[in-house]
Amino acid sequence: MSIRRSVPAADGAVLNVELDGPADAPVSIVLAHGWTLDVRLWGPVARLLVQERGPVRVVRYDHRGHGWSAAVDPASMTIEQLADDLAAVIAAVAPDGPLVLAGHSMGGMTLMALAERHPSIVERAAGIALVSTASGGLAGRVPGIPAPARTLWRPLEERLYASRPWCTRPRLGYRRLLAPALRRLLLGPDASPEARRITSEMIAACRPLTMSGFRPTLEAHERDAALEAFAPIPTAVLVGSRDRLTPVAATRRIASALPSAGLTIFPEAGHMLPVERAAGVAGRIRALAAGAVPATR
Repeated sequence: MSIRRSVPAADGAVLNVELDGPADAPVSIVLAHGWTLDVRLWGPVARLLVQERGPVRVVRYDHRGHGWSAAVDPASMTIEQLADDLAAVIAAVAPDGPLVLAGHSMGGMTLMALAERHPSIVERAAGIALVSTASGGLAGRVPGIPAPARTLWRPLEERLYASRPWCTRPRLGYRRLLAPALRRLLLGPDASPEARRITSEMIAACRPLTMSGFRPTLEAHERDAALEAFAPIPTAVLVGSRDRLTPVAATRRIASALPSAGLTIFPEAGHMLPVERAAGVAGRIRALAAGAVPATR
């Protein structure tokens, strides 16, 4: 059973943290989720990690404004702030010992910003997993919408985000209405019912203000240079062949800037690898953690 804790960020925002596995485990695995998602994304992977031999402690947490973490002012919705939040979580629940850091989508971008802002934490890392993420190139892109239609979509999107009644809703809702579109945008064709359910539940629970507030920082994200910090660290880069948000081309850009990393492309999987290919993702994270254990003995 997960243990839930509240951790204060440097600016006082309250972050939800969930812990699985023994507190005295030799390695802590820290899992950061993506934009509009929450700790449930990593649930299937966390269960697999703590069930295997060689105990690890798994740390999942909700980014500010997401999941069970507190709502915050949009001015603080930046990837740089997320990196500072991650540093606060690690200081509170995993202050010592080797780390394996895994980030999905915006969570992977957070790890890149962590390397820029908190290099001493990255120096503790025995492994890095960059899952369905990008090091840049997102400006002007509308995920899942073909280029010719983007000029029509963008004004509609801006009007929607500017609608105060919509943005101040406590949750996006409309799970059943969203599910078909989410399946096409985020999931591969063979996604399981559980993967579809978790995905639609997370996004339906997202605050609209969170959805709109983080959009500018995602578009401004350009961190190819930050990847250099991962070069001496065993790094796994994972993507689904059907990923529409951070496609294979974005992952190849990471691999090009970080040639020491191992690249895995999961056939027919979409953007939601931690729920679509939980066993494969857990296996690669487990391998990174296993490499850290001899150094602790």
